[in-house]
Amino acid sequence: MPSQIDSLQHLKNRAIDLLVEFGPNALSAIVVFVIGLFVSRAIARAVERGIARVEMEPPLRLLLLRIVRLAVMAIFVIMALQNLGVELLPLIAGLGVAGAGVALALQGVLGNAVAGLTIILTRPFRVGEYIDIHNEEGRVEAITLFSTMLSHPDRSIVIIPNRKIVGEILHNYGTLRQLNLSVGVAHDTDIGHALRVIDEVLGSNPRIMRDPAPVVRVTNLGDASVTIAVCPWTQVAEAGVASSEVLRAILEQFRTASVKILLPQREVRMLKPMQR
Repeated sequence: MPSQIDSLQHLKNRAIDLLVEFGPNALSAIVVFVIGLFVSRAIARAVERGIARVEMEPPLRLLLLRIVRLAVMAIFVIMALQNLGVELLPLIAGLGVAGAGVALALQGVLGNAVAGLTIILTRPFRVGEYIDIHNEEGRVEAITLFSTMLSHPDRSIVIIPNRKIVGEILHNYGTLRQLNLSVGVAHDTDIGHALRVIDEVLGSNPRIMRDPAPVVRVTNLGDASVTIAVCPWTQVAEAGVASSEVLRAILEQFRTASVKILLPQREVRMLKPMQR
């Protein structure tokens, strides 16, 4: 029993000695770290107000703010470690060796980060534009360091790793879409009249843009009908609705204007059997 009491007393004395020896340094290191948190946030807010006056893509602005915060925090972390008496050179060497191992283990993540920097700096597309890549298409909602988020007209979300985007063929529609519609009319139709009806339909639809002007032309003389291409321009978000409205309005106006839409037909003739 006395030996246990002596052990507890020894531990208590040792703890007090350690607290007296390292307590002030540990406390100062914590204070420096907490101050670093506040200073990094304040500097980041100041930088954000400064770059708000400059035309800059949101992903690039976010990346700069993160770099500023990390740089400021790194300075305060180094100051905190110095207060604790940590030797920085062996620590940096150890971090270098550990970093090499982590880099090998996270090749995919680092590849996404490098590709994200490439997208942010070269800007092949921007937030709000409509793109098509890897059989996926949608409106760009966000560009981060590791992935790009697209939204579909059906309100679903597609997240593409950035390394799948860089180096691939990319179709960027921008903020506009050209509808690729067509309608077939009978060969004996007054084509000029049919084209005027289509122009009136496009002119009365508020979703269809006047500039660039819609493209309406004859594209094919088929066996059963004359094909007229209807290719107006509209905003990306309204492309689906505009297609439906234009086709419905053309059908109704053709019926009103007595423009015949010829349906596919086949004529079958029965031959009399040969007499022997």
